[in-house]
Amino acid sequence: MSATVQTEMMLTESAIQEVRKFMEAESAGAEAGLRIRVVPGGCSGFQYHMQIEDAPRPGDDILDQAGLRLFVDKFSRQYLEGVQVDYVNSVMGSGFTFNNPNATGSCGCGSSFSV
Repeated sequence: MSATVQTEMMLTESAIQEVRKFMEAESAGAEAGLRIRVVPGGCSGFQYHMQIEDAPRPGDDILDQAGLRLFVDKFSRQYLEGVQVDYVNSVMGSGFTFNNPNATGSCGCGSSFSV
């Protein structure tokens, strides 16, 4: 089911811990994982999208990050190469952040990017 080309991306320890909390809350099974994908949209052209899924889809890259399964589809693979996903909790708010070395720009609110 896994593609021959593997996406190189990384989740920080804080991001992994936060995703595990979500998965436990949803009582995710052994085949479940986090789907990270890029979709067209936002003011800069592309947006990140994350969701817990029960199993990978045909053609997905399946990555292991400290025992956490990540699912990446063929379209998203090209935009997620080298990306670091972090979870930040500060007085300004909390949430997942994406450090994408391939992005050439982003919107003011940080929710979309361009390449």
